Amino acid sequence: MREIHPHLLWIGNALDARDSRALFDAEIEAVVDVAFEEPPATLPRQLIYCRFPLNDGGGNRAAILLHAVQCTVDLLAAGTRTLVACSAGMSRSPTIAAFALSSHLDQPAEEVLLGIAQVGALEVKGPLWNDVAAVLPRVRAGR
Repeated sequence: MREIHPHLLWIGNALDARDSRALFDAEIEAVVDVAFEEPPATLPRQLIYCRFPLNDGGGNRAAILLHAVQCTVDLLAAGTRTLVACSAGMSRSPTIAAFALSSHLDQPAEEVLLGIAQVGALEVKGPLWNDVAAVLPRVRAGR
């Protein structure tokens, strides 16, 4: 689990999303799960759990991409400490987190992604990135 915005946003993998002790230790309040191939996490009732099953490549429905980003933006705007997780924590979670944080901070997503890359290795997939970029204009800023 990697903190990408101080005291507000983390990215991680499927194991991180299911480790309630680590989530509580980091005082994370919400998990946005974007892993398609993983079963839904079973988390304690105190945690918010939002699941948007996404594929790494293209072909995701625009509505699901929009909801994944919008949900994350709304959690950030509310000051909710949030983990965005996918299977390996290398493509889907950094992509959704980068676009949500770019909307929240009013910064270009590419700049936000460069900051995320400083925290650890990434394998962001071009088709997914492009598909999320296409729905970003429909995301409401949560400021």
